[in-house]
Amino acid sequence: MPELPEVETVRRGLNQLTLNQQITGGDVLLHRTVVYPDSVEKFIEGISKTNITTWHRYGKYLLASLSPVSSLCSSPSYLGVHLRMTGQLLWLHRSEPLHKHTRVRIFFENSLELRFVDQRTFGTMWWVEPELEVEKVITGLAKLAADPFSPEFTVAYLADKLKNSRRPIKTALLDQSIIAGLGNIYADEALFLSGIRPETLCTNLNRGQIEKLHPAIIQVLTKSIEAGGTTFSNFLNVSGVNGNYGGEAWVYNRAAQPCRVCATPIQRTRLAGRSSHFCAECQK
Repeated sequence: MPELPEVETVRRGLNQLTLNQQITGGDVLLHRTVVYPDSVEKFIEGISKTNITTWHRYGKYLLASLSPVSSLCSSPSYLGVHLRMTGQLLWLHRSEPLHKHTRVRIFFENSLELRFVDQRTFGTMWWVEPELEVEKVITGLAKLAADPFSPEFTVAYLADKLKNSRRPIKTALLDQSIIAGLGNIYADEALFLSGIRPETLCTNLNRGQIEKLHPAIIQVLTKSIEAGGTTFSNFLNVSGVNGNYGGEAWVYNRAAQPCRVCATPIQRTRLAGRSSHFCAECQK
């Protein structure tokens, strides 16, 4: 599943390629991809004759502000996207052959389009009218915790979120009500950099460990964004290019390979149904 760095990579690409270009129409090939409004005709009508003024990221959600071309309405509407497990947003010429997993097409001027491709079909889209509150339509937004790059995400914030939890720290880090956007890959990486075993209970963490974990989270996310995300499953950026972080990972997906620090073979275990990778020597 695309995590914060992958979604941020997509956001930056969309802001480079799609802004201030008029949406002229679209086509919904899989109706259940559009969660709101209640018909694909309303969805296409709503996004048409608008310009994208900017793309935002909230956790793993993408939200585009749509400015109406007509002067009859000055308030923006919004296009929401969640890539889920295998979603891709690709900026293509409309003449490009359709991938068999294409779910939604958004047409722009000059025969360009933003194509939503999703093999597993869990990805979702919303169009939110100007008069509606976005969080009441895209309800997952209201449940998100602090973003790791927000001023709110401090050592004190993280300590407070973890102090009463008896869950393993790896499981807690995947909870979007604790940290928005963090997922399996970068939780493994941050725990390695902070020297914490993934099965360590949150209540057993001391202040010093949390003070190491906090910057480690920001560090691994920053490095992955700089590398364009991690290539896993079928993640591509909007130009169809793979991410490069995977080859630099400390522990993720490196089971039985030597630790990059001490050469101890990386171990793999499962917590709450998710794989976890760690070094038994570097993480205590």
